[in-house]
Amino acid sequence: MAINWYPGHMVTARKDIRARLPEVDLLIEVLDARIPASSANPLVPELRGDKPLIQILNKADLADPTVTEAWLEVNRERGVQALAHHHGDPSLPTRVRALAAEIVAASRTRARPMLAMILGIPNVGKSTVINTLAGRNIARTANKPGVTTLQQRIIVGANLELLDTPGFLWPKLSPPERGYRLGVLGAITDRVLDLEDLAWFAVRELTRDHPGTLQRYYQLDPAVADEAAVLEGIGRRAGHLRKGGIVDVQKAAERLLFDLRSGLLGRISLESPPG
Repeated sequence: MAINWYPGHMVTARKDIRARLPEVDLLIEVLDARIPASSANPLVPELRGDKPLIQILNKADLADPTVTEAWLEVNRERGVQALAHHHGDPSLPTRVRALAAEIVAASRTRARPMLAMILGIPNVGKSTVINTLAGRNIARTANKPGVTTLQQRIIVGANLELLDTPGFLWPKLSPPERGYRLGVLGAITDRVLDLEDLAWFAVRELTRDHPGTLQRYYQLDPAVADEAAVLEGIGRRAGHLRKGGIVDVQKAAERLLFDLRSGLLGRISLESPPG
């Protein structure tokens, strides 16, 4: 299944972002710590040019901490300022302001607050990060893509202001695995996806990289590893049965994706740094 989802509002968002860039001093990109590479928008390097960049690996409490630290080390080696964050961590404003202060100190003196544009794909938790930085609930949050629709300017301190932007993807999600990972973790609305196909992909990835996780959580026979058998087992355990005791595979797929996205299966990273 090829996932190509680029609604008209995302075209508009990209144009609006490009138009506002000249007034911006710094870019902050929010990534999903479980898929830092797949959730990094490949259009950002083109848009930012030589502007400083801070990357926030959000939802770090849902990711494998060892893998997250490996991603942070990769970023440090590349010269990219990066930090991990999770909902409820009060240290984010201090850390971001410190990084921003370093950037200000390394550049020309400014007589005005630094303006940071905050970017992130849908459902990566960008609004939650903004609320944490602002110290108040100013951005709408929801566990689904497409909540932020307008740019808004937010004061987060005496020397830092944020320019929020709608989450947007890019026209072609390739390679296919990238689109699948984005779909599995909810960056693309479920309405346009084949959830059974996504669930099969999730089972294959988890069986390879996190063996035994599905069997333990859903109390399945440890010998069960085939994608179809795992989904059927999940459906039976959850009671998703049709007339005659036949498993409702669609419901089983929805259950698996919900549990994975919510962190109920444990702290799982779906991609590791190369090498």
